[in-house]
Amino acid sequence: MKELNGIKIIGVDNGYGNTKTANHCFPTGIIGYDTEPLFTSDMLVYNGRYYIIGEGHKEFLADKIKDDDYYLLTLAAIATELSDEHLTEASIYLAVGLPLTWTASQKADFAAYLLRDKEVRFNFKRKDYNIRIAGVKVYPQGYAAIAQIKSKMTGINLIADIGNGTMNVLYIIGGKPQVGRMYTEKFGTHQCTLAVREAFMRATRRELNDAIIDEVFRTGTADINADDLAIIRSATEAYVADIFRRLREHGYDEGTMTLYITGGGGCLIKHFSRSDLSRVKFVDDICAAAKGYEYMAELQIKAGQT
Repeated sequence: MKELNGIKIIGVDNGYGNTKTANHCFPTGIIGYDTEPLFTSDMLVYNGRYYIIGEGHKEFLADKIKDDDYYLLTLAAIATELSDEHLTEASIYLAVGLPLTWTASQKADFAAYLLRDKEVRFNFKRKDYNIRIAGVKVYPQGYAAIAQIKSKMTGINLIADIGNGTMNVLYIIGGKPQVGRMYTEKFGTHQCTLAVREAFMRATRRELNDAIIDEVFRTGTADINADDLAIIRSATEAYVADIFRRLREHGYDEGTMTLYITGGGGCLIKHFSRSDLSRVKFVDDICAAAKGYEYMAELQIKAGQT
């Protein structure tokens, strides 16, 4: 969280798998209740309803304004940042993002969606919050994660932001993003999860818990039967090979370009790639995009472009 002229700048990366701020990350899950549920440690109360944040799994939506979930998740994200500063009241400038090639067409609607109530009262984790949203700025995903280091990039660089729902690809040449060479594909890590589930069911006639899949994705292994692990690894290696195939279709050449990998898919590349990674750099900070949103918003506010 940054501050400028008494206004808190809070970046929120509304991912399909996780919601990130500059300092926090929690699963993009939410379940609503008409009455107060039994377990309330991560409970949001808004407009008379109760919501458990981080519970369940949010389905992929190409348009995030189709329901109220991302609005409510954003309120929870704001609260996590304010709580660090022991604040429950503040004026806020929201800095958020959308997939690269969808930003231009969706940013006005997404900004209006988040700005629908300029004065917002809610309760999160038993604390009452009263916030005023002074403005919303929407930036392209992927680019935000490297915004603070792009001026140091030389030669031809390819940014691959591999999230849970989408993979965003952007060329940066001589430190300048190439607007005509950016791509968004529905090929995030959730597609790999689906492929692993199917491969495991086909081979064993058993269901596989997502917690095991996530552990293998993160670490490359798990404390499970060796044959079961081999099935998971094989399906994941095929997904990673498909990532590089798609990058090559977009012009990627591993000998002459530097590839920057951002997003949660980076761990899959590290553990399961058979490609040459000598010219691959990983942005390991899962909060990098949210920090990038804050960085770009601060620059624009200082320049009077609010």
